[in-house]
Amino acid sequence: MNVAVIGAQWGDEGKGKIVDYLATDAQIIVRFSGGANAGHTIVRGGEQFALHLVPSGVLYPDKRVVLGTGMVIDPEALFDELGMLAERGIDWEGRVMISDRAHVVLPRYRALDKSLEAARKRPIGTTGRGIGVAYSMKSSRDGVRLADLFDDRLLENLEDDDRAFIAKWRDRLAPLAVDLTHYLSGHRNTYCLFEGAQGALLDLDTGTYPYVSSGMSGAGGAATQGGIGPRRLDKVLGVFKAYSTRVGNGPFPTEFDDGSQSALCQFIRDTGREYGVTTGRPRRCGYLDLVALRYACLANSIDSLVLTHLDVYDTLDSFEACVAYKVRGGLVEHFPASVRDLEDAEPVLRTFRGWKRSLKDVREYDELPREARDYVSFIEEFTETSIDIVSVGYDRRDTIVRRSPWTRS
Repeated sequence: MNVAVIGAQWGDEGKGKIVDYLATDAQIIVRFSGGANAGHTIVRGGEQFALHLVPSGVLYPDKRVVLGTGMVIDPEALFDELGMLAERGIDWEGRVMISDRAHVVLPRYRALDKSLEAARKRPIGTTGRGIGVAYSMKSSRDGVRLADLFDDRLLENLEDDDRAFIAKWRDRLAPLAVDLTHYLSGHRNTYCLFEGAQGALLDLDTGTYPYVSSGMSGAGGAATQGGIGPRRLDKVLGVFKAYSTRVGNGPFPTEFDDGSQSALCQFIRDTGREYGVTTGRPRRCGYLDLVALRYACLANSIDSLVLTHLDVYDTLDSFEACVAYKVRGGLVEHFPASVRDLEDAEPVLRTFRGWKRSLKDVREYDELPREARDYVSFIEEFTETSIDIVSVGYDRRDTIVRRSPWTRS
């Protein structure tokens, strides 16, 4: 059975924790998109791990993890991360593989990424790690794949610095290379998780273009870039937070006002630890945008939702969520493609009562306060999508499962 886990907002929704939790029942975890610009935080028994390239399931000693075809991989960052895991007692050798069709991030891509960003009249807010350049090289057919590292005729066409970099890493990369489609075809009866990076609203095609990632962060990427065909994807889970965040530039209709809502923004940011795993920069925070969430469900055929960070609201008397927009005087109930419309949008808000108690130790859905369950029910009705998992903390144990994703619909 193949299950994809994607972000249903602008990334940073808690996918890493959810993949780590669901990996208990999976045998193979494939990350299908992104590069070292992504960051997943996992807490295991109070110990925190920050992962950027390696799929979240690596912390389990009996799981195999694959960096998929849609990823762009910086070898130096990868082996730094694998070294960190080894130092902390995670034996990864023999369990970490890389699709031989995945592309490589070369050092000069980082400098080019930064110069392109500096020259933009409308900066995107990239991490400067060469990810966008790698995807551009891929699209222009000038990229270098893992399989190409062993083609001496192809390497002759590269710059001297590129060849020197590849020579440094290819012998270490060679044992990890795998034909992903062939590999997964031999594991058809295996429980396999497909882990996305960023979020659906940052997808190159369906997100808030041009303020998007360079890769496929939506559900379609799980099949296209995960080594399987679309008809072999059994279920799509969309992960979202009880509120919204965004990193970098781009429209954010429900963002808290810097003036009147600055205290609320700082409370959410500090309570939810809303600082980038990769960059450390504070995330922009705002109300839950249900219009955007409903769009993400429709655009990605999301079968069920995973609600995270519900506990961040534990101490509030009330909170709000966006149910529509006002755009230049008119009511808009769908998620516009126009960046200008999104930038001009004012959220139409609905107020919800808080529950004023800690959810930290709740493990059964019926044990949640009525106010929390009312919030969950409203989201389900608005998006027409069930919420099957609720997270009330960072640890694996802080998870309420209403319906297992490994249950076929």
